[in-house]
Amino acid sequence: MELSDLRKLVQDIGHRRMEPDAVEVKAARHDTPKKTWDSLSAFANRSGGGVILLGLDESQGFAIVGVGDPQKAQADVANLARDEMEPPVAVEFTVDEIEGKVVMAVEVQETSAAQKPCYYRPKGLRGNGGAYIRAGGTDRPMTDYEIFGYISSRGQPRFDEEIVPEAGIGDLDASLLDVYLDRIRGASPRIAPLNGRREEVLTRLHVCGADGPVAHPTLAGLLMFGKYPQEFFPQLMITFVQYFGVTEEERTPRGDRFLDNQRFEGPIPEMVDRAEAYILGAMRKSALIDGLFRRDIPEYPREALREAIANAVAHRDYSPFVRGSYIRVRMFANRLEIQSPGGLFGTVTVETIEDDHSTRNARLMRMMEDLRIVENRGSGIRAMIGALREANLEPPGFNDRRSSFQVSFHNHTLMNPPAIAWLNRFAAHSLNDRQRLALVYLRHHDVINNGDYRRLNRVDSMSAGQELRGMVEAGLIEQQRVGRWTTYRLNISRDEATRPEPETSEDKIMAYVREHGVITNRECRELLGVKAHGAQYLLIKLSRAGQLKAVDEKKLRKYVLP
Repeated sequence: MELSDLRKLVQDIGHRRMEPDAVEVKAARHDTPKKTWDSLSAFANRSGGGVILLGLDESQGFAIVGVGDPQKAQADVANLARDEMEPPVAVEFTVDEIEGKVVMAVEVQETSAAQKPCYYRPKGLRGNGGAYIRAGGTDRPMTDYEIFGYISSRGQPRFDEEIVPEAGIGDLDASLLDVYLDRIRGASPRIAPLNGRREEVLTRLHVCGADGPVAHPTLAGLLMFGKYPQEFFPQLMITFVQYFGVTEEERTPRGDRFLDNQRFEGPIPEMVDRAEAYILGAMRKSALIDGLFRRDIPEYPREALREAIANAVAHRDYSPFVRGSYIRVRMFANRLEIQSPGGLFGTVTVETIEDDHSTRNARLMRMMEDLRIVENRGSGIRAMIGALREANLEPPGFNDRRSSFQVSFHNHTLMNPPAIAWLNRFAAHSLNDRQRLALVYLRHHDVINNGDYRRLNRVDSMSAGQELRGMVEAGLIEQQRVGRWTTYRLNISRDEATRPEPETSEDKIMAYVREHGVITNRECRELLGVKAHGAQYLLIKLSRAGQLKAVDEKKLRKYVLP
């Protein structure tokens, strides 16, 4: 870390009076903090590592209080990282004098995936709180499942190959197997000569496994070809909940907690197809008139939804730890979330998810690939991002919580008329289209980093960094944090950034229906101050566009959301 970066970090924390997720502040005014190993463990296990900042006091509003004995503090932390952490933690020190007091930054390097989790040896790995993880700006002890997740990522898990002793070959759907075997025989010449020896073929393909003289389905085989897999594993399913607002707490005008609640079961091919079709049907649609035909455009692209659901099924954790957990799809007014049990596997991180590929469930993935449910070429994430980009939506959000992984789609169109009108305030600045898109992204999000910019604009890391720095120099955004933890935010207030542009008449009508559930011609006239024919024109226009639906009740026409 450069001295200028350290000063910037201290200034930023003092100004915001809060610790970034990648920074832990400790006072060290009188002596080296007694409990530093928790932060060493947490940052060593964190993607990208982190910084322990000594010499600031959180209890005094992050005031600079100085490190009492810098030489001793540096030696203590270095010895702790080298001699008492397993594996040893690589640290780098940067020391500076600010306001006449010594401040020290300890950069903690991330431990390699093959050695995680890093833990404090005297406490041990399990049971005594020796392994930590960073969550919400604090260090907390890892759960047994989080420790298991790291350890299992070191090799190839085989939970999908385990036989299900309670099930027999009769619990598999013969018609599904016929389709699968026909496809396999056409693609694998070594399988073709085994015609008529069905059980041997199924065993070689790991659809079944032998328990002595008796064959039983494997977990992968049962999930893919079972007549009803949930008879044996009730929670290995997909659920869908549609909420009224943008949080789970918001209720409908009638007081209901949600608008829809469904679950999808059966073998994986059927479960994925049914979930995809139903969720597409639940989405809002916009109408596109193409010649003589009308085409409905779903709120989120079908390809992106399909990839997210299929990936959740293929990559979720099927270990006994979480076989009681299901895949959750939640639709809010402003976003769609797909959450699956188990964090990212192997060396894949949120930052490298587009390029790195690591398969937790190798046998299940192969079966899904053979049936063309997934490609297993590492291209699914790129296809998802591409589909959203073509729909003029922002890239998906990825959140690896170690015990679960979540993909989020947001339904606001980035370059819509209000966004373009908002961008006009920056017309005096020389910006390219990528930088303008980043400004609109920041209108909806608190921060952007280099990875977000790359994913948004399909540029390399160097170009992203140069263009973000150009926006900083223009005074449009401000840099937060430093080094690999650098983020950027709009250089205007959040209220100013999100202040809506003047509403159109159509916007006011839609806002009224979303609030009240229905609108009539009379209510439209009162809302807009127009005459009956003007209100009728707008209501019919929105109805033809698929944004409203006309409902006749006792000779009174009302308009509701479709």
